[in-house]
Parts: sequence; structure tokens; C-alpha cells
Amino acid sequence: MMKAVIFDLDGTLLNRDVSIQKFIEYQYERLQLWLSHIPKESYIARFIELDNRGYVWKDAVYQQMVKEFEIIGITWEDLLEDYMNHFHKSCAPFPHLVWMLEELKRKSLKLGIITNGKGQFQMHSIKVLGIEGYFDTILISEWEGISKPDPRLFQKAMDHLNVLPNESVFVGDHPINDIQAARNIGMKTIWKKDVAYESVEADFVIEDLREIPGIIETLQQQ
Repeated sequence: MMKAVIFDLDGTLLNRDVSIQKFIEYQYERLQLWLSHIPKESYIARFIELDNRGYVWKDAVYQQMVKEFEIIGITWEDLLEDYMNHFHKSCAPFPHLVWMLEELKRKSLKLGIITNGKGQFQMHSIKVLGIEGYFDTILISEWEGISKPDPRLFQKAMDHLNVLPNESVFVGDHPINDIQAARNIGMKTIWKKDVAYESVEADFVIEDLREIPGIIETLQQQ
């Protein structure tokens, strides 16, 4: 009997690819006074490349950008602060996010989030998406002192929800940090398909969040 569904954030609930594209275009336009010597397309493309889908922290990204593009008059620290202060204005959810959460709550399921990243930054994204109130526990790696795929993070979430691994489903996009880590401790897994990976060994594979309630209903009947 499934009692809980736990989610990753970036790439699962938050459409990070769309969000980062919107943000970096917005940053370039706002800071043109210092960036106008760089072609807009080059600035955007290089940021996205260095960012590596969020797996490189932005201090390193902006230090490299300032060096490569010979940016003067504004420091990498200024650009990083701008990212921290403005990224959330560009946060974009995947389609059917709120509908899916409503459906799961209607089934009396406990919900959680486990995400790697900076605490306040990730929490701000969750609040901007308008979904904080749906979750019974939210664990962010910086605040917990451990990161996915560490099994302790998954176990802590289940302890907070008072459920066992075989009563829990994890939904994520990363094959190691999300799916393999959850499988290792006995959780059912749903891989949110990501074009960056060819195939992932998960119990279920989805392309749209609206598929999740039906999968959970099937699991509850087993």
C-alpha cells in the first residue's frame, strides 16, 4: 500500500531548462550597460554550457564568464548576487504540476521533496511555484548537511512522513541521484524522462506529471 510520494525538484517539478533560459536572457537585457560588447546569443549559450544543467555552482560559472568575455565594471560576485536575487522571477513549472499535487492529496497521500542545492535559494523556488503547502516535509541538502544520493537523506524524509520504503514512491529525473538512490533503499521509482539520458532502470517512466496519479492508483491496488 503506497502511503507517500517524494519528489526531486529541479527537472522534476521545476522546469529548470526553461527557467534558466528565461533568466539568463533577462539578466543580459537588464545588465546591458556592462554586457553589450558580448553578443546576446553568445552570453546565453556560454552560461548554459558552463552551468551544466545546474550541476556547477554559479560562482564558478560567473568567474569563467567574466574572464572569457573580459567583462569590466561589474564583478562575478555582482553577477552571482543578481542570479540569487532574480532567478526566481523566471521559475517555470512543468505542465499539470498543481493538478497532479491536488490529485495526490485527494488520495490522502503524504508528500515530500528532497533536493540538492542551497537552502534558501531552493525554498524560494518552491514558494514561487506556489506548492510549498502541499508538502509534509521538504529536505534541502545544504540545510541537511548531506546530499543525494546519500541514503540517509531519503530515510530522513520517510522518517518525517512515518512511512517505510516499500510504502513510498520517489519521482525524479536523475538516474543516479534520484532513481538508483531510491531503489537502493527499497522505494518504488518513477523516472521523469529527460533527454540527457537514454534509458534509466526505474519501475515506471513518465513524460508528463499528469501520469503520476494513475500510477499511484495502480500501486495502491497491488
